[in-house]
Amino acid sequence: MTDHAILTAEAHRDLRVRTERGADLGDAVMCSIVVPAEFRQVQNEYPILFRLNAERDSFTALAMFGFETGENLFLENGRWDARYRPLAIDIQPFLIGMPDGVGEKQVHIDMASPRVGGSEGVRLFDEDGRPTPYLETIADQLGALDAGYQTSGDFFGALRRHDLLEPLTLEVELDDGSKNRLVGFHIIDEQRLQALDAAALGELHAEDHLLHIFMAVASLANLSALIERKNRRVVHG
Repeated sequence: MTDHAILTAEAHRDLRVRTERGADLGDAVMCSIVVPAEFRQVQNEYPILFRLNAERDSFTALAMFGFETGENLFLENGRWDARYRPLAIDIQPFLIGMPDGVGEKQVHIDMASPRVGGSEGVRLFDEDGRPTPYLETIADQLGALDAGYQTSGDFFGALRRHDLLEPLTLEVELDDGSKNRLVGFHIIDEQRLQALDAAALGELHAEDHLLHIFMAVASLANLSALIERKNRRVVHG
């Protein structure tokens, strides 16, 4: 259940948000949506995979944190063990909304989130009702995420136009003999990418897509590190 409300100093003057990390705060997730504009930061830490929606008419990009639903291998002892968290994770429990889908965009907050609570956490407004540095940072991140969403359609359109996505089925055998499978995802087809002619590559570069494609390809090197995290979790719990 969610309970979205427009964030205002009048209604939320004393509200605090918990910024620590934990499964009880909603961080026990296998993956998170990411936008191409943050691929450079994401690829330093996580594999980037792509998933086709249920209608099979559009893709989303995902940073992978685990191999099973509800598994986040980056959560360790109440902290997130990575140098970067995807914007869609970092902005919670906030989101951008528009009244009836039109007009100026506003910062909303999910009042049902476990991050919203009592006397714990960081204030959103100071005693005079002005946004705190924390809320100003959140507003910047929301803006970056929204801008990334607005431009991501062109990126995914270019991938489909050049047929650059191929299905991935990954079967991982762990040190204890158990197996994990990743199915239902896509990755960049490197053979098709290498086969593109100069005109196609020039088009992708001119549209600012080529770097994002290379970042997604490079991110797959993190699959082995994710497997290592899984092995450690199996051994140590």
